[in-house]
Amino acid sequence: MFGKAGTLLRTFSLLKGLPVYELASGQKMGEVCDVSISGSGSVVGLLVKTGTFIKRTCLLRLPQVASYGWDGIMVQDRSAIETLETDPEYTFKHQQSLAGKQLFSGEGEQLGLLDDVYFLEELGTIVGYEITDGFFSDIANGKRVVKPVGPPAIGKDAIIVNVKTR
Repeated sequence: MFGKAGTLLRTFSLLKGLPVYELASGQKMGEVCDVSISGSGSVVGLLVKTGTFIKRTCLLRLPQVASYGWDGIMVQDRSAIETLETDPEYTFKHQQSLAGKQLFSGEGEQLGLLDDVYFLEELGTIVGYEITDGFFSDIANGKRVVKPVGPPAIGKDAIIVNVKTR
């Protein structure tokens, strides 16, 4: 994984399905189902499915996360999870989905389809896009990670990123 020493990177695929627990009571609050992404390309928070019989989607803003573990996410108390007042600008898997969207460089090079995002836990800054060229290409060559320079331009048809050149 890449990043400066001491910074923790997460991918959405590692967080999806993780339970969210309240530290004060040990009660399970829900499960991570998606991420909320702003138009400027940063992760605002985690979308959490709550409820036993009637499921609803709530927002857990990144600063409200007490800790991330491999087996669960901890929050101080239930007030950390907010009712979703408006739909997120973008998500990874649900409405206004970015997953599977075509990624292009600022120079017009087709990079592949967006498969996952790497982001800094505390800041929500997206520091990498995992891209795929399709199932068979992934088996033969593996997936690639593109490191952006600056925020992306997110459009209806594609995501444009300026990429670091080696």
